[in-house]
Amino acid sequence: MNVGVNYMREHMPSDARIHYAMTDGGGVAPNVVQAQAEVLYLIRARDLVAMRALFERVKKIAEGAALMTETRVEVTVDKASSNLMANTALETLMAANFSALGPVPFDAADIAEAARFNATVGEDDLASAERMQGTRLSRGLMLHDAILPYDPDQRLFMPGSTDVGDVSWVVPTAQCWTACYALGTPGHSWQLVAQGRLPAAHKGMTQAARVMAATAVDLLTDPAALARAQAEHRDRVSATPYECPIPDGVVPPCSR
Repeated sequence: MNVGVNYMREHMPSDARIHYAMTDGGGVAPNVVQAQAEVLYLIRARDLVAMRALFERVKKIAEGAALMTETRVEVTVDKASSNLMANTALETLMAANFSALGPVPFDAADIAEAARFNATVGEDDLASAERMQGTRLSRGLMLHDAILPYDPDQRLFMPGSTDVGDVSWVVPTAQCWTACYALGTPGHSWQLVAQGRLPAAHKGMTQAARVMAATAVDLLTDPAALARAQAEHRDRVSATPYECPIPDGVVPPCSR
């Protein structure tokens, strides 16, 4: 058993993820072997290099299972997105604007509402929020009311997938995160959905829009700042050229 565990660790990085859903079981009869079945896998890693290596590993496992059962496997790529290309020049500019504008202006009503949801999450959810934000949180805090310091050498790992990643390989791109829900709220949860319609969430999104707008104004009025961001982007892409993660010939599912 230990050998098997160690073997899988060599091929499954701790910061990568594989999710799946059985999209077609092949039929409803429990006493027959179905002619075909379908499963959808979502493979996630820090960057394209790690993702491609993990994808090849998953394909080998599927091919091995097909050999063992004397069946045939077909692999179809449905969608893919790239990791975000960082840009320190833009991020530094955005961080300065964030500091100037300040944290999200929550009021007493926002805090009281967040407390209702905070009471529904566990200590492990709060610990997870701390790991993601890279800071120790006060256990009496309902909504994050501070701005985390920007450190280009200690970028936080935000697991997720977005086509903004592919955009960042074409033009300099920066993103900011604002508080929109109670501390410890798990992702993909009913708490997250329920808080999306509250004033606190609207305030968080509005503050993010202000930060991005202020950064855009700086770039429009300061050609040197824009030039620094563009030069850094060229250097990063030159060192690691962009390769679309979607293979040639793949068409959107809606057009098939």
